Amino acid sequence: MHLPVRTVRSAPARRRARGQSLVLACLSFLLLALMTTLSFNLSHALREKMSLQQHSDALAYSMGVVEARALNYYAVSNRAIASAYVGMTSVHGYMAAASATGDMMRAGQMSFFIIAGLEAAQCPPYNIQHCIDALEALMIAMDYSDKASEYDDKVQGVEEAFNKVIHDLNRMADQIHESQKSAHRAARNALRDGQSASLLELTEYSAKGASDLNSSVGSMNSTEFDCAVDGMNCPRAGSSNEARARVMTEISNASRPGWAANRSLPVIMNGLPTYYKSEFIQDLLKDIPSEGTHMILGHQGTAKVAQTKSNIHGPGQVGGNEGKVVVADEHGYIMQQWRHGFGAWNYEAVVESSDSGGSHTPSGAHSGDHDEFKGINTKDLMSCSGSGNCFMKFRATDEPSEDWGQPSVYSYVTKQFFVGDADRAPWELNDTGSFALTHGAQGKGQLRLAPGEGAALSKALVYYHRLGPNGWKEAPGLFNPYWRVKLHPFTSDEASEVLENAGNSDAADLAGAKDLTL
Repeated sequence: MHLPVRTVRSAPARRRARGQSLVLACLSFLLLALMTTLSFNLSHALREKMSLQQHSDALAYSMGVVEARALNYYAVSNRAIASAYVGMTSVHGYMAAASATGDMMRAGQMSFFIIAGLEAAQCPPYNIQHCIDALEALMIAMDYSDKASEYDDKVQGVEEAFNKVIHDLNRMADQIHESQKSAHRAARNALRDGQSASLLELTEYSAKGASDLNSSVGSMNSTEFDCAVDGMNCPRAGSSNEARARVMTEISNASRPGWAANRSLPVIMNGLPTYYKSEFIQDLLKDIPSEGTHMILGHQGTAKVAQTKSNIHGPGQVGGNEGKVVVADEHGYIMQQWRHGFGAWNYEAVVESSDSGGSHTPSGAHSGDHDEFKGINTKDLMSCSGSGNCFMKFRATDEPSEDWGQPSVYSYVTKQFFVGDADRAPWELNDTGSFALTHGAQGKGQLRLAPGEGAALSKALVYYHRLGPNGWKEAPGLFNPYWRVKLHPFTSDEASEVLENAGNSDAADLAGAKDLTL
């Protein structure tokens, strides 16, 4: 009978098996420790990246707010400039109305010269009364002449005050231009450095340790801002003084109501507007002639900013009108029937201010040159130095892909995510955040677990939107303060350009990939 054979392992073999398990356990614990460390580092990197991206978004949005506020200031201040020109036209209009009083008296004088001639033509042998009437008509004509001089003197007496008003309104426009220039410079600096206008506090609050705005990206922002304002140099588009001047000229002329001379009450006021005093009307139509029928026909007037004095009767909105002169006109006819005669004569007063000093008709109401008026627009905004009446307008484009010229604002910032301090970030292992290992004949390798530098890219769009159901239908402009800002998505080409300017060519190549959502 055979007994089963039993194999018995020796004690050293069993010890060798237990040693292999220990090695595997140690390797497992090492791998677990590395995974834990990697998890902590990844969490830290994600948190820092989110913080940096939020800071970049906030920086782009805040710079956009600075720009939108600047554009809104331009809109409000442009209205103030337009009001200065409206004031100038109104003052010229009233000066023309005052100057017309003397010329109305002279028109009465000429009318009675005609009546005197008609009466004299009927003297004996026809009727001796006609001779008497002719002499009396000449005396009335001389009375009109004396009154004309009297009213001319009155106008001369206020011409100094008139010139001061025009000078002060010109100076008001110049000072607003200077303010606009200062505001543009300050906003452009903030867009370029990302620190001015209290933007530096944003970095300290939201992402301490983040880099300043990349200087090349800041230059893109300032260029975008300049290109949105016609009156500033733009590498992508030209600038037109004529176009800017025409916009302000048309706004100024459209803002002024219809001149009061065209709102007269012909029946009640004998054809004269209501701003003429009753004493003047009494002298003109009643006291001097004392009898007969006398009336004013076709009395009209206007005041506007025009290209030349001769354009006063043309439309206020016309191509080529750069607003080089401020001019006002008041004119009409006086028609008179007296005794056996009938006379009529026209009158006109024209008051103009220009860069050559202007003119004043009738000359008897004029005491000297008027204050110099430089015109609506003669220089670009930054070349204006205290005078020149510069003006800025929105430089629109007809390209939807360029947001119709509405400016974009970009932010590109970086931050070192690696802490490098074992007390503050023990999960980074050491001061390099990496460890070396040897893998047999393949040599040594290095594994980095801690993150390095992170970057964040953002874009904001400064856009125009008027409130109300049809607000989107109003085209962007610099006369209404409806500029706003929002974060806006990148196009791939746009992101690639910003990253390339920031010196991150690898990310620029990635951003330029087709069908990449940004």
